[in-house]
Amino acid sequence: MREKIEQLLSEIENLAAKREQEIEEIRIKLLGKKGTITQLFDEFRNVLPEQKRELGQVLNTLKVAAVNKIEQLREMLDESMESEAPGFDLTKPGDLMETGSRHPISVTRREILSIFSKYGYEVSEGPEIEDDWHVFGALNFPPEHPARDMQDTFFITEGENPVILRTHTSSVQVRAMEKMPLPIRIVCPGRVFRNEAISARAHCIFHQVEGLYIDKNVSFADLKQAVLLFAREMFGENAQIRLRPSYFPFTEPSAEVDVSCNICGGKGCNICKGTGWLEIMGCGMVDPNVLEANGIDSKVYSGFAFGMGVERIAMLKWQVKDLRHYFENDLRFLKQFETVV
Repeated sequence: MREKIEQLLSEIENLAAKREQEIEEIRIKLLGKKGTITQLFDEFRNVLPEQKRELGQVLNTLKVAAVNKIEQLREMLDESMESEAPGFDLTKPGDLMETGSRHPISVTRREILSIFSKYGYEVSEGPEIEDDWHVFGALNFPPEHPARDMQDTFFITEGENPVILRTHTSSVQVRAMEKMPLPIRIVCPGRVFRNEAISARAHCIFHQVEGLYIDKNVSFADLKQAVLLFAREMFGENAQIRLRPSYFPFTEPSAEVDVSCNICGGKGCNICKGTGWLEIMGCGMVDPNVLEANGIDSKVYSGFAFGMGVERIAMLKWQVKDLRHYFENDLRFLKQFETVV
């Protein structure tokens, strides 16, 4: 009997199977009701008492070896099937991936910068957290100017030169005048902050693009031509502009720029409130006091500056009536710009 058990152990070690049916046949042959190992256990009852202990241990070892071998064959079969079968159907059409798109503010900002870059303007950026000097002092804002009040500006620190969140990107122009060699021709994009109630036409955060050109013999005619070229690039070659007198502490003379309504062609509609014109930016000749405050001789150099709200341009371009849509990340709104590049 012992020789028979050892022979079976040797045979079990060399067993192999390629199909589940073959494994099941091996199990029945060894462990079934009429299996070889089952019959050995039946014969074990007739073994002499002094041999039972030794043969019992060997017989149990044989049964464990058979069970382990069958489990091993099943695991090997599963692994081979997984390696042979592809993880996915190669003939199945691919899933359509949902593509993203640029935010309308990013699209408008990039278009504005692209227009001015064609005319030789460099892009210049600066910090959003600024000091009072670069935001107000160097730009000819008097100490009593309402923009310096806490109800209009977000203050971070107090003191003679408090740290604030910039209210316009003109602070970048100041830094450019301090460090850049003349002549200067830059556009300054960026995010700005004002302490305003959020509504359909106002927000505490918005984006600006401002421009600055300083050189010898720069005139108001140069400013008008630059603004006209921009308007026609942005709103179409038939766009017209008009300049209305205005006031800004850092420019003199100053003007507000209107562009002919691209919706009604200047005839008057609900978008332009029947006037045929849409306000797009403020501009003016750089005040000599600003030039002098930044170390530039105002008797030799002159220049012009302009500034526009990116949201304002985007509202006019895409005919969006509520400024809050740009900040709410509502997919129903943003999906309308998927085809815009």
